[in-house]
Amino acid sequence: MTPIAPLITAFLREYMPVERGFSPHTCETYAHAFRLLFAFASERLKKQPSQLCLENIDATMLLEFLFHIEQQRGSSATTRNSRLAAVKTFMRYVESRMPAALEQVRQIQAIPAKRHDQGLVRHLTIAEVRAVLDAPELVTRLGIRDRAMLHLCFACGLRVSELVSLQMASVTFQRGPSVHVLGKGRKERALPLWKDTAADLRAWMAVRGAAPVPELFLNAAGGAMTRAGFEYILDKHTRVAAAKCPGLEGRTVSPHQLRHYLPCRTMSSSRMMPHDAKGLWDNM
Repeated sequence: MTPIAPLITAFLREYMPVERGFSPHTCETYAHAFRLLFAFASERLKKQPSQLCLENIDATMLLEFLFHIEQQRGSSATTRNSRLAAVKTFMRYVESRMPAALEQVRQIQAIPAKRHDQGLVRHLTIAEVRAVLDAPELVTRLGIRDRAMLHLCFACGLRVSELVSLQMASVTFQRGPSVHVLGKGRKERALPLWKDTAADLRAWMAVRGAAPVPELFLNAAGGAMTRAGFEYILDKHTRVAAAKCPGLEGRTVSPHQLRHYLPCRTMSSSRMMPHDAKGLWDNM
């Protein structure tokens, strides 16, 4: 039996970021996929994750895991295919280093991606966005943080991974407020901020205080905000906002919906820049 721990460690720490040059966001996405897989396998086999062997992650185990995340965790087919792709990439890494595992790798590589329809993303109305942004209580430190996070995600169309990894040094208020974002595929972009968004960020940075991490947004324990943490915050404030905005009642608003709201706005000019959007915001 071959311990899987040394293989997955070398894969995530050396092969992906160093040899292949994958972005930190991609590395974190793959690591999350393996956290879920190893937790599932550990429960099935009654072993600690560090005790798992490569032979334990065979095609049968992987198919059961994929079924589990769809049926028990409620993951979409897209997420299911993403988790499968992560394991297949790892197995391609393994096959060149473990010849004895070639048949196991072949069986896993033969698992097809699941076909699925591309569902229409239900966007939020102006009133619904404003209700969510107004939900945090600005008399508390965490309320100020939540408002700044939600507003920045909405105004800049950030992915959750981009939002939670944003660092203090990425925000500047000189020569016009803006944020520097390293996104998917190592693509960099500098995004100007609306005046209201900049004001919310200033308010948060004024009460953020010193922290042992460089990330802009912190959790309640003082560490970096996580993807799950932001999703929890968005869901919490959506439920609060539903009391004042009936259109949100019974709905689950995802970060994806919040991010993709921006192109759905009705603007008088497609060339309108964020700094010119104050009038639009005042009409919300």
